[in-house]
Formats: sequence, structure tokens, C-alpha cells
Amino acid sequence: MISKLNTNYIIKRERIERLELPEEALREAIINAVVHRDYFSTGHIQIDIFLDRVEISNPGGLIKGLTKKDFGKVSLPRNPLIMDLMLRVNKVEKIGSGIRRIKDSMKAYGLDVKFESTGFFRVILKRPSIQTVEKTVEKTVEKIIFLINENPRITQEELSQKTGLTRRGIEWNIQQLKKKGILKRIGPDKGGHWEIIK
Repeated sequence: MISKLNTNYIIKRERIERLELPEEALREAIINAVVHRDYFSTGHIQIDIFLDRVEISNPGGLIKGLTKKDFGKVSLPRNPLIMDLMLRVNKVEKIGSGIRRIKDSMKAYGLDVKFESTGFFRVILKRPSIQTVEKTVEKTVEKIIFLINENPRITQEELSQKTGLTRRGIEWNIQQLKKKGILKRIGPDKGGHWEIIK
């Protein structure tokens, strides 16, 4: 599933790779589906990845005796033996804390999460919009063009230092600019210069 999601590159002093959705929320939602699934049902645990969201669902809604008011505060595991096993192998920290951790980790990412309970229990994790990802790429490209315009003889190493991107990241962006006909290299790697094509 993780291979189907995007990874954000956060550039500070070092490059940090961060999955677009918090791994903790994904892990807790899957564990929740396993622990609270209705194993008498012919349905199965399902993970659906859409452009705007990821849905993790399992057969069996909220357990009888558990109200929406208690949701995320009180835990009544449908399968206590499976819950006990998860506790023993340290896959859950504390009974009843999974929903809170999903909410907290999604909030830390600035993303929304919804829970639905019908015949299935569904966790809906909102993905960041494609526009947000595109804007991040646009800002990086704008910074590279600005630096080259300021100093046409700037090296890729200097671009890497000033933008915080890795050398490979700079090379990739420059290749894209060349392909689009925005940037051209005049002369050799050493002693040459960049030319921005208006």
C-alpha cells in the first residue's frame, strides 16, 4: 500500500522523506480492522486508494454497547484473543488508544480523517490535494531559475547548497527545465554558463 502513496521531501538542514499520510495512522487503522473485524462475516478487510483519500474498512460496525459518544474513548474488542495477541507483540500500546492516535497523527499532518460505521467500519484518511504537491514543485523550480538568473555561472553544487536539494534532485530539476526548453547550458561543465530561454 505504501508504494502507492506519494513521498514528500522536506528540505531543511537535511532532507527528510515523509510519506504523504502518517504511517502511524495507516498502521493503527489496519490493526483496528484486524482486531475488530467480524470473522463470521463473508466480507473481508479492504484497503482502497483513491486520488483524494485512502479507505480502510472491515466487516462489522461498532460493537453493541458502544455508542458514538464513547467512540475513541472506550474499547470493547470484538476479538479479545486477537487484541491480547497484539498487546503481547507490542503492536498496540493501550486498549482504546488507536482511534486517538489516528486522529492526532492526521491532525499533525494537517489532514482530515472520518470514521463511518454501517455494516462495515470504515476509516477514511484524506490525502493532501494534488495542487499542494504541484505548488511545492513549482516553488522549487522558481527558486532554481531565480538563482541561475542571479548567477548564470552557478554550479550544481552551489544550487544544491542554496536550495537544500540533493545533487540528484538538482540534476533532475535541471533535466526537466532543459526538456521544457526553459534552460540551456552554454559551454562545458567547467567554465560554461546557464542561459534561461524567455
